[in-house]
Amino acid sequence: METIHLTHPLKIEREVPPVSLAIGYFDGVHLGHRSVIDQARQMAGELGVSPAVMTFHPHPREVLGKASVSRYLTPLPEKLLRFEELGVQRVYVMKFDRGLASRTREEFVEEVLIPLKVRGVSVGFNFTFGRGAAGKAEDLNHLSDGRFRVEIVHPIASGGDFVSSTRLRQALAEGNVGEAAKILGRPYSLRGEVVRGDRRGRTIGFPTANIRLEDPFIIPATGVYVVRVRREEVSQELFGMMNIGYRPTFRDPNPVKTLEVHLFDLDENLYGDRLEVEFLHRLRGEQPFESVSALTEQLKSDERNSRTWLNRQSLC
Repeated sequence: METIHLTHPLKIEREVPPVSLAIGYFDGVHLGHRSVIDQARQMAGELGVSPAVMTFHPHPREVLGKASVSRYLTPLPEKLLRFEELGVQRVYVMKFDRGLASRTREEFVEEVLIPLKVRGVSVGFNFTFGRGAAGKAEDLNHLSDGRFRVEIVHPIASGGDFVSSTRLRQALAEGNVGEAAKILGRPYSLRGEVVRGDRRGRTIGFPTANIRLEDPFIIPATGVYVVRVRREEVSQELFGMMNIGYRPTFRDPNPVKTLEVHLFDLDENLYGDRLEVEFLHRLRGEQPFESVSALTEQLKSDERNSRTWLNRQSLC
């Protein structure tokens, strides 16, 4: 997959191929986003051009001062990986700044889409563009003036409601990773490096890999989760349970949120390994225990419950 970073005004230094372009921010690359991308791929086949995606970075709402966006469902490197999995051949990453935001809807078409040789455009039903978000998805039809085809993708329903990034964030904030998986069409995951912790888990019989996130992923609610873990360097898939929280049993004077995963049937030094952690099921919320021995007994119960759940899913 070819990734091309763009700024406005465009400086195209070499010939670009005609494309069918899916446009959107696509945080999460959930089922709704995939539908928009699939439509662009279908149009590409019909028009005899390459399928491509245009996304924006950083988040438009942050640039425009409408929200402080510090964490993402799919930070940019993760988003690009997801696009590649979907068979996208070319990605335009458009820098979103106040200069781009100031362009009218007509200027966005004439100064961005036309120079990129766009022959087809696929967008979601709620897509907006141009200064003040004045341009709506339907406006692309008359602004194209017959130069490119426009397909507007309608919302997808799941569980009685429409799929959206907002709904996905809410599910993760509640620890409802099962609902998140339905919205995404896959388990929610994050990636990070194993770093040295205080090794408390090892002293109570539950050694953990402490994960330091490489990118600003949204972190699910505190609690204990059944997880699937992929060690990227050795292409190994493992199962375990992850605790997200502040470890209240140990009464640290300056508690810090940690992400610690206990991997079943593995006793190796993982320091420096890069792991992808998929959230499969939430066992319970975070809670303090009266003693370390009480915590240990609960962890034993958590492991039994995790293995039982995995066996029921025919995963382990």
